[in-house]
Amino acid sequence: MTFLPQEIIRKKRDGHALDEEEIRFFVKALTEGSVTEGQVAALAMAIFFRDLDTAERVTLTLAMRDSGMVLDWPAGEGPVLDKHSTGGVGDNVSLMLAPIVAACGGRVPMISGLGLGHTGGTLDKLDTIPGYNTRPDLDELRRVVGAAGCAIIGQTADLAPADRRLYGIRDITATVESIALITASILSKKLAAGLQGLVLDVKVGSGAFMEEMDEARALARSLVSVANGAGLHTTALLTDMHEPLASAAGNAVEVTNAVKFLAGERRDRRLLEVTLALAAEMLEIGGLAATRSEGREMARTALESGRAVETFAQMIVELGGPTDLVERPWQHLPEAPIQRPVTADGSGHVAAIDTRRIGLAVISLGGGRTRASDTIDPAVGFTELAGIGAEVGPGRPLAVVHARDEAAAERGAAALRAAYMIGEAPAPRPVVYERITGEAG
Repeated sequence: MTFLPQEIIRKKRDGHALDEEEIRFFVKALTEGSVTEGQVAALAMAIFFRDLDTAERVTLTLAMRDSGMVLDWPAGEGPVLDKHSTGGVGDNVSLMLAPIVAACGGRVPMISGLGLGHTGGTLDKLDTIPGYNTRPDLDELRRVVGAAGCAIIGQTADLAPADRRLYGIRDITATVESIALITASILSKKLAAGLQGLVLDVKVGSGAFMEEMDEARALARSLVSVANGAGLHTTALLTDMHEPLASAAGNAVEVTNAVKFLAGERRDRRLLEVTLALAAEMLEIGGLAATRSEGREMARTALESGRAVETFAQMIVELGGPTDLVERPWQHLPEAPIQRPVTADGSGHVAAIDTRRIGLAVISLGGGRTRASDTIDPAVGFTELAGIGAEVGPGRPLAVVHARDEAAAERGAAALRAAYMIGEAPAPRPVVYERITGEAG
C-alpha cells in the first residue's frame, strides 16, 4: 500500500496513533531516501510533541531494525547477551562486563558508540589500543565472538541504517530528547544484533543525561516495555551518576583502570557494584544462573579466578590488539607528558560533585568532542578522582590531571576544582537505585 508522507505527518501532528503499515512505509522511505529531510524532521517534531504509545514504539523499533541486516547466531554456543548504558562520566563498565559474562558462558556482541556530549564513549576508549579494530565486518564479528566469547565494536553500516539517518536529523532539529525516539534508536540496533537478552543501565544524576529520577525511570520503563514487546527479554537498572563511576575519566586512563580492575590490582567500589549487578542480570536473563544472587557469585568467581581477564586479553588479540596489553599496558597505551595533582581550594570532605563538569573538563583537555569531526587526544584526562565523602586538603588532592602541556593542565585543573563542593561528608547514596522489569506490578 502507498501512503503520502504528509498525511502520516498530519495524522501524528493531530495526535492520532499511526498504524503498523504507516510506520513501516515511512521507515522504508526514510531508509531509501524517498522522503525529504524536511518531512522526516516534521514527523520527528510531531512525535516529540504528540508522543507514541507503546504499540507505536514497538512497531517503529522493529521497522528500524528491519531496515538493515539482522544477525543470527549458531545454536548451542551459549545465550547471546548485551548491555546498554545511557552514558556517564568514568563509565568504563563495558570493558569489564563483556569479558566477565563471556567467561561465564555467554556470547556478548557488544555494539557501542563514540562519546556523546560530556559522556565518554566506549569506542573512543578502545581506539586508544594499538591495532584494535573497533569496526570489523559482520563475518569478523561472528568469528571473534566464537573465539573469545565477546567483541566490543562499533555499529556497522549493515545494522539499522534507518537509525543513522533519523538520528542525524533529530540532532539538528532539537528532537533528540524524545523518549519514544530514544527508545527506538537504542533498541533497533540491539535487536539487529540478534540478542536473546539485554540489560539496560540507565544513569541518573549530575553526570547523566537524565538528571532527575522521574526522567530516568520513564526512559527505563519505555525501553523495557518496548524491548519485551519486541520479543527481547530485557530488564533495567537505575544507577547513580552523581559522581564518576570509576576513579578515572578520559580514554587511555579508563582502559588502564579497566585492565587493573580485571587483573585485580584495583577495583573502585562503586564500579565493582554496578558491574556485578549488571552481570548478575545478564546471567539470569540468559539462563546461565538460576537467580541474580547466583549470577553475582558466578561473575565474582570469573573475576577472582582470572578467567575474565584472560577473556578480555583474548578479545583484544582477536581484534588485532597487542598480546601483552594486560601485562604491560604502559607500553601500549598513550600517556600524557604532564601528570600532576590537582589540589582543592580548601580542606574538608567532598560534599557534592557536578559530574557533568568533570566530563566537560576532560573535553577542555582535548579528551572529547565538541563537534563530530573533532580529533580526540587519547592520553588526557584525570585519575585518582576523589569521590563524594572523601577527605581532601593538603596531601589529599582532588585528582591527578593528565595533560598535553602546562596551559592545558592549568585549564583542566581549574575546571575540575569548579566541579567539587567541599564541606561535610553527606550520607552515603545507593549505587543501584531500582530494578525495572517487564513484569506487571
